[in-house]
Amino acid sequence: MRYLVLLLSFLFPFSAAVAQKILAQDDHRQPRPFITAYEQKADFIEADVWLQNDKLVISSTKPQPGTPAPTLDSLYLSPIRRLFAQHDGYVSPDRRYTFGLVLDVKDNQEAVLTALVDQLQQNVMLFNRTANPNAVQIIISGNRPKIESFLDQSALLQFDGRPSEIYDEETLVKVAMISDNFDSYSQWNGEGKMPEADQDKLKRVLKRAHSSNKPFRLSNVPPNANALKQLKKLGVDIIGTDKVSEVMKEGK
Repeated sequence: MRYLVLLLSFLFPFSAAVAQKILAQDDHRQPRPFITAYEQKADFIEADVWLQNDKLVISSTKPQPGTPAPTLDSLYLSPIRRLFAQHDGYVSPDRRYTFGLVLDVKDNQEAVLTALVDQLQQNVMLFNRTANPNAVQIIISGNRPKIESFLDQSALLQFDGRPSEIYDEETLVKVAMISDNFDSYSQWNGEGKMPEADQDKLKRVLKRAHSSNKPFRLSNVPPNANALKQLKKLGVDIIGTDKVSEVMKEGK
């Protein structure tokens, strides 16, 4: 069966024809963290995670002693648990909808991941998409473990990949997406046509990601319809933005 999957991946590589997805970038900075992105049905929701007094907390900057930050549980995990309970095993009344929770680790990754897995294991079926296709997939970004240790990590975790990294066949299973910043490829403002040289840069990394059957995510893209249309045509699968409502409206 494994060889059949590999053969099909070779014959039918990742298709850019699927609908372009949206990642709610730096969601914790929004006036209504989690809620707005969830209501807009963002495909991925991202937050910065630190360890403070042995608790996982959400903050854009390192939390200062004596200044408590909101916890990962209060902003994200508890609301997710309530939604699954409310909708009888689904995270939304729309049973086709689920999302990935992208945790951008800003602190000691070993301590953060240990604490995180301890919390997730209390509700395994809500966060294990292998066992439950409706689960919320946890994707680790930022300060990730070394690539060679991806396979040693919990089955509850997947990882954010990079175009510069090389993965063997087994490790690739733990990679959820390949991500990069738009600024690494272009200074284009989204008006007119994207410069050909910039398009060529993107096409090269897109080809590598898709040949590995992985979606490619660009963050900080110009949030206008023209840019979204051209990036979708090039094959960018996931748009990372802190303007989810605007981008989803423009993308229609």
